[in-house]
Amino acid sequence: MRLRHRSGGTLHLGYCTNVHPAEDLAGVIAQFDEYAVPVRDRLGTDVLGLGLWLAAPVAEALAADQALRARLRRELAARGLEVVTLNGFPYRSFHDRVVKRTVYRPDWTTRERLSYTFDLARILADLLPDDAARGSVSTLPLAWRAPWTTAMADQAARRLDQLAAGLAAVQSSTGRVVRVAFEPEPGCVVETTEQAITHLSRADTGRLGICLDLAHLACAWEQPATALKALRDRGLPIVKVQLSAALESADPRALHEYAEPRFLHQTRNPYGDAADDLDEAFARNLPGPWRVHYHVPLHAAPAPPLTTTVPVLREALKELAGGPEPLCDHYDVETYTWGVLPPALRPRTPAQLADGIAGELAFARDHLRDLGVTA
Repeated sequence: MRLRHRSGGTLHLGYCTNVHPAEDLAGVIAQFDEYAVPVRDRLGTDVLGLGLWLAAPVAEALAADQALRARLRRELAARGLEVVTLNGFPYRSFHDRVVKRTVYRPDWTTRERLSYTFDLARILADLLPDDAARGSVSTLPLAWRAPWTTAMADQAARRLDQLAAGLAAVQSSTGRVVRVAFEPEPGCVVETTEQAITHLSRADTGRLGICLDLAHLACAWEQPATALKALRDRGLPIVKVQLSAALESADPRALHEYAEPRFLHQTRNPYGDAADDLDEAFARNLPGPWRVHYHVPLHAAPAPPLTTTVPVLREALKELAGGPEPLCDHYDVETYTWGVLPPALRPRTPAQLADGIAGELAFARDHLRDLGVTA
């Protein structure tokens, strides 16, 4: 969806397709008909934005074949869909039975991560709507935190220099600007705003910046206004925002049904205690309250005593879009965990999942409207 900020600028709002498992082009296109078009129809919008996730094999094929990219653009346009941002965090196999730490590999010390991100930038340059100001690709925050050596940090810095040069080449050859956004996440080399500044502020900030995932920000127990001011003061742009909410509970016992085997659910409390997964947090008996890296639907509150970090999301959006100028123009709802929710909350049909995604987008749209952003 396209929304209009009071400054006159366009804000792009969509949902991230990493919630769907397809990893070839036929499967990606099938998702459009099974989910995206029904979501668009439920919202009553002429154009729906997708934060497209393309696994490495299909990205490599698309980047190598201009005709395939042209076909994908036609398939999107025929269905009233558009793409201004890609999710380049999961490399592939994001819906395996167990994902956990494999989602952080390959990391930013490797040529594979650089090549994958180049592929996504080339693809996005051809998918961007003609009137879009720029595109964005989100990516992982360098690597999982361990091992992380000085040599690895130096190698990652070289990869980021190569990345910036490659993005400049994409702009030179296509006329389109594509920026890459590093997404701070619990447990990674870059988890907090302070770590983002330490590791990324020396990069080419004209082409590289931050993907601000609001569930991750909440899990770090950061205050949005303080975090955003720190990023602005150091010149790190917010390239993309992922609209997400984490689980929160003052009574950790209520979280047991959310412990599941596929994804990592890093857990934090406000006293600085940290666990890399829910099972570890239970075993260590961390004092509450807990915030858990478990993306939950924005519009549907869990049963008490559980709650979510939606208040952090609201506070962050006020800072991001409530002022005279927006701090970011790409907003993606990113609840990829629908399929691992407790059974009573899990969608059982494609129609139910489409209902849930549409509900989240409506929630985000309506909250942005409350801030003076109009359709």
